[in-house]
Amino acid sequence: MTKLPVTTPRIGLLGTGPWAERTHAPVLAAHPGVEFSGVWGRRPEAAAELAAARGTRAYDDVDALFAASDAVALALPPDVQAPLAVRAAEAGCHVLMDKPVATTAPGARDVARAVERAGVASVVFCTLRFAEPTARWIDDQAAAGGWFLGEAHWLGALFAPGATSAYAASPWRREKGGLWDVGPHVLSVYLPVLGDVTEITSVPGPADTSHLVLRHASGASSTATLTLSAPPEAAEAALTLYGTRGKTTMPAWEGALGAFEAAVDALLEAARTGVPHACDARFGLRLTEILAEAEAETGRGRGGAAGGGPVPEPGARP
Repeated sequence: MTKLPVTTPRIGLLGTGPWAERTHAPVLAAHPGVEFSGVWGRRPEAAAELAAARGTRAYDDVDALFAASDAVALALPPDVQAPLAVRAAEAGCHVLMDKPVATTAPGARDVARAVERAGVASVVFCTLRFAEPTARWIDDQAAAGGWFLGEAHWLGALFAPGATSAYAASPWRREKGGLWDVGPHVLSVYLPVLGDVTEITSVPGPADTSHLVLRHASGASSTATLTLSAPPEAAEAALTLYGTRGKTTMPAWEGALGAFEAAVDALLEAARTGVPHACDARFGLRLTEILAEAEAETGRGRGGAAGGGPVPEPGARP
């Protein structure tokens, strides 16, 4: 694996939207262990503004930013992110990606293969796996074992009437809905605790809502209700496990800044040691494979022909 230099590692940022502005840029600018090497965006004027606000340089040419960086963080729509992550890896940059890596299995597979060929480190920023309270809880439950059932619901109100969140204007979220936006969060908890998904049924609910029933390699089953269209009064995210020790509910977490800083540290550690992180590009590929199967099931449900089916083996071509 390509190792980081002895000097302070240089990390660039791809993206200029609200997520990049509010999470990625402030963490990279303040992180004591990295040099914030620059910003590239699809809107050069936004890149210039963000770079100036955080004391770094804007790049019009993304390949020039790759050349000036040891690693890059990407805060872009998933199907814009994936080909740029491939280019970054091919340029020798370690990659810190957002979830989902892509919304098609071939797109996510291209990223995983590029990372492997280039020998660079990769991390997919699944917030719950890096936020301190939830990350510790997930590790504890994975170590305990004995789980019989998982129940989760992520009821976002992003698309509720009158919503003012800047993320509500995101075209890819409007197109893909809660399944792809919040589904990775739930799966990022279920997979390390209950094992890989071996079978899935997905039924559509109101608006963008999806109801998932999953069977896991451990023998456990789980459910997940995912939406961005809940009434604000009903908005909530919760996950509960039931097993031989009774039940346990995932703790609350606050904000994304601390979690993203932990993800940066995880990328640096993977690059230094050559040991892949659990949330690497291969994990991101698996999330995409499962969500793509769920999306297909939901589509059949909307057409009146829903039904459960096996999920393709990890890395298999759909």
